[in-house]
Amino acid sequence: MNVDQANRIIVKPYITEKTFAMVENESKVCFIVERSATKPQIAEAVKILFNEKVTNVNTARTIYGKKAIVQFENTAKARDLATKIGML
Repeated sequence: MNVDQANRIIVKPYITEKTFAMVENESKVCFIVERSATKPQIAEAVKILFNEKVTNVNTARTIYGKKAIVQFENTAKARDLATKIGML
């Protein structure tokens, strides 16, 4: 996978009060992703775009599109990524 494919998979960060709490309490960051993206593709796209190792990916379909909740090794990595993408 290259950077262009990764950019197509990860559409944008999903920012709400609940996702702020998830960053601090559960070391998770939430993204809106392409509808056809699979969990392994989402994990690889996050690794390519942000150079962070993903430990778990959960997905859900919402009215805003497909939402991916990505978990990282520790809270510091999740907080750094959230700061990088402008969530915090």
